[in-house]
Amino acid sequence: MHHGRLSSSPRLQRALRALQAANGEISTRELAERAEICAVNSTIAELRANGAEITCRQEVKDGKRRFYYTLLKSPETKT
Repeated sequence: MHHGRLSSSPRLQRALRALQAANGEISTRELAERAEICAVNSTIAELRANGAEITCRQEVKDGKRRFYYTLLKSPETKT
């Protein structure tokens, strides 16, 4: 799999900042809006490939499936 590099991807940087600012769970929709991204699941996979530890929890309520992400550990920055 090819993934973007956190150091050179504004999209990944925005997503990481949104996860950090959430300070806990954030829904797919909230993350998409705050980070101005579309493919949240792909972005999460790319952040994980860059070293982030992120959990995902799903909830079904009123027949609607929702996903919530929690940043456990930010990736180490490479200088």
